Amino acid sequence: MKQLLLTAFALVFLSCCAPQQPVNDDFIVAAWVWPSCHDDERGKEFFWSEGPGEWEMMRKAQPRYEGHYQPKRPFWGYEPDDDPKVLEKWINLATNHRVNTFIFDWYWYDKKPFLEGSVNAFLKAPNSQKMNFYLMWANHHITGRLLNSYRYSTDTLIWKGTVDWDDYKNLVTHVINDFMKQPNYLKINGAPVFAVYRTDLLLKSFGDSFDETRKAIDWFRDEVKKAGFPDLHFQLVQDGNSNEPFLMPASVAQGKTARQITELLGVNSVTSYNMGFCWSNCGNDHVQNANYAMKIREKIDAAIDIPLFPCVSTSRDDTPRYPADERIKLNNCSPESFIPLLLKAKEYCLHHPDQPKILVINAWNEWAEGSYLLPDMKFGFGYLEAVKKVMDGKYDEYIK
Repeated sequence: MKQLLLTAFALVFLSCCAPQQPVNDDFIVAAWVWPSCHDDERGKEFFWSEGPGEWEMMRKAQPRYEGHYQPKRPFWGYEPDDDPKVLEKWINLATNHRVNTFIFDWYWYDKKPFLEGSVNAFLKAPNSQKMNFYLMWANHHITGRLLNSYRYSTDTLIWKGTVDWDDYKNLVTHVINDFMKQPNYLKINGAPVFAVYRTDLLLKSFGDSFDETRKAIDWFRDEVKKAGFPDLHFQLVQDGNSNEPFLMPASVAQGKTARQITELLGVNSVTSYNMGFCWSNCGNDHVQNANYAMKIREKIDAAIDIPLFPCVSTSRDDTPRYPADERIKLNNCSPESFIPLLLKAKEYCLHHPDQPKILVINAWNEWAEGSYLLPDMKFGFGYLEAVKKVMDGKYDEYIK
C-alpha cells in the first residue's frame, strides 16, 4: 500500500510540475507568499536561531486534541524559500493549477529590507517569466512573540513598521528599480501595483496627516512615472476578518469613512490578506462561510468607489505561532470545503465586469497560520486541484 501511495504521488508530481504554458484567460489568480522559511541573517539573529527560518516553529508544533493536524507536513519537506530551484518548482506547480501571480509579503525595517530572499529567488528562477508578481509592503510592527513565542514570552517590540521621509524615499527607489522594472511585475493598465498592509501605520509615518500621506503617495506616483510607467496602482489591504469596511482602526480614522480615506489618499483598489469567516456561528461549514464573505464584500462595495479584489483563505490555524494560546480559529478544512469559497469569489469577479478579474488566495505557503496551497502529506495537491477545477469552470453551474 505504501508503495502504491508513493507511486501515485510521484505521478501527480510529474503531471503538475512538468513545464507547461499556463492557461491564458482574463482572470488573475494571485496567492500571497509568506517568505519566512529560509536562513535569513537578521531572522536568525532575532528570531530563529535554530534555522532555517520559521520552519523552526513548524517542527515544534503540537496537536491540541485527537485528530488535530499538527505539525503540518509539507509534501516536499522543509524546503528553503530562497532557493531558485525551489521557486522554479513552485512556478510550474502554480501555473499548471491556474495560479498565475505571486504577491510577496515584503518588509522594510531599520532602513533596509527584511526577508527579501524569497522574491529574489523567484526572479532568479529560470522560468520566472511564466508568472506575474508584485509586492505588499507588510508595514506592521514586529514583535518577538509574533515570530517566535518560544524565544519571547511577551510582545517585545523588535522593529517599528513606520518610516521617515528619507527612509521612505530609499524604500520607493529600491522597489521601483529592483522590482517594478521587471517585465513580469504585475501592472494594471500599465501601472505597477504596490500594496500596503497597514493604512494606519502608513499614516503614522507621515505625522498622522492625510495630507502628508497623500504627498508621500503622490511622490511615489511621480517617481513611477519618471521610470517610464503611466502611473502607480496603489492598493490598500483591508482587514479580512472585519465586519465593517474600515481600512484602519476606527480610533485613528479621524472620523473619516472608508470612502473618504480612499479618496483622500488616492487609492486605486483594495483587497484583503485573508477572508472573513463567521468564526462563532459557521465553524467549518464553508457554504455558510462563503455566503458570509460575500456579505462582507457587499458592505465594502457600498462603502468605497474603487475596485475590491476578493480574497479567500484555505484554512486558519496559527497554533504553531502561539502554542500557549487556547484558540484554534478554523482547522482541518478540506480541499472540497475550499471550493464554495473559491466559487463565491469567482462569482464576485464575474459580477464586476468593469474591473480587472483579480482573485486573491491566502496563501501559497503560510504554514504557521495553516493557510497554504502547497501540497502536504494530508491533502496532497488537493487545494491546488480545487483552484484549477473552479477556474476551469467545472462548477460554474453553482455561480448565480
